[in-house]
Amino acid sequence: MVPAALFLAAFVAWPIVRLVMNSFYDISPIAGGPRTFVGLGNYTTALASSGFRSSAVRTLAYTVLVVSAEFVLGLATALLFSAIGRRSAVFRTIFMYPLMIAPVVAGLLWRFLLIDNSGIVNTLLARVGILHSASDIGWLSNSRIVLFSVAIPDIWLTTAFMALVLFAGLQNIPGDVIEAARLDGAKGWTLLRRIIVPLLRPVIAVTLIVRGIDAAKAFDIILIQTGGGPENASQTLSLLIYRTMVRFGEPGLASAMATMYLLVMLAVAVAAVVTIWRPGADA
Repeated sequence: MVPAALFLAAFVAWPIVRLVMNSFYDISPIAGGPRTFVGLGNYTTALASSGFRSSAVRTLAYTVLVVSAEFVLGLATALLFSAIGRRSAVFRTIFMYPLMIAPVVAGLLWRFLLIDNSGIVNTLLARVGILHSASDIGWLSNSRIVLFSVAIPDIWLTTAFMALVLFAGLQNIPGDVIEAARLDGAKGWTLLRRIIVPLLRPVIAVTLIVRGIDAAKAFDIILIQTGGGPENASQTLSLLIYRTMVRFGEPGLASAMATMYLLVMLAVAVAAVVTIWRPGADA
């Protein structure tokens, strides 16, 4: 316990404390530079910034899109694997392959697939006659659809994680409960909504929290595809905090943004546990 506590204190607790402390200062980007206490000034500046507010909205939209798609696809896949039984072992192994790919590699791969004019997706759509030319759809250059486009690699990459965890949860549902529900006339949607999903609440809560936080802090997979463009249309909070810190040289402001992000993520995680898991409630 002591080594683990020391590890958490050194690599988790202390960085968070430093982050919160820095958010109250105007800090020079130069090492050893001056630090000026500004109180809540950085928070006021961040909240008054249209860039911060729009990035927050994009982060929320991106997270909801990614997590919702992954949950629906993951649950459907898990139910399919469970229905197939042991014969699904090979398919499960193949389905897990995307998890072995680094997000940067996945982002680069999908950039080549979706890039304007020469992208493989548009080229194939043009050849089969769906598009007139390979430049008809600007997946990564059209500000109206770019957020959806950069979400595709994330969904492709981590749906397997969602399916794997939900499949493991399905294996822990007693078979006699399902059989009794079927004998009582429960079928299809009723069985899923009344029996399976309630029994999967703890697993669903964990998967949604883990993937929600992971999707909300998406950075590398977006940076490698669009760099936050065009016109900041795919810039999420992680990219904004990075740019504020590295490009604009404002560590104090970046710390304030990161602190607010951390608090919101904590609140969302608690809300997910209370509303989805409902510890102590009857299934």
